Amino acid sequence: MDSDSQRQSLPFEPGRAKPNQAKKDRPARPAKAQPAQPSAAQTAATKSAKRSRQQAEQIPEVVSRRMIRRMLVFSGIPTATGLATFVGAYFLLTRHILEFPKALVLVSTLVCFGVGFIGLSYGVLSSSWEEETDGSLLGVSEFSLNLGRMIQAWRESRQR
Repeated sequence: MDSDSQRQSLPFEPGRAKPNQAKKDRPARPAKAQPAQPSAAQTAATKSAKRSRQQAEQIPEVVSRRMIRRMLVFSGIPTATGLATFVGAYFLLTRHILEFPKALVLVSTLVCFGVGFIGLSYGVLSSSWEEETDGSLLGVSEFSLNLGRMIQAWRESRQR
């Protein structure tokens, strides 16, 4: 006997049956019944309803671009600062220009990345969600309004 037939298979390992034996052991499957085909009018109505629902749920293009700009500013600047801090500290330490603890580099980089992560959410919430209104520069009032809307929607969904 060879070693493969003596060892037991692992729980996640597929069983090894002989190719011809595996085909003989399989029970024949009954043919699946085909579902009834909807009429052309029903499919057109369904597609139209689905399309209008998707359009109602989509974020308008103007608002989407506004959110992306704010996300780039509020997240991109801190993230780029974190990368620059890391590269700058590496340069200063390897050239022996300035000596400082490596933990300082770690903490300052993590803080910058953390602020960048928070900036993603702030960028979305601080932009005006109305198509006609641009909103303020920092978006503090828009943030409180949109955060209130999100909390209210969350509470309503929990009550259902």
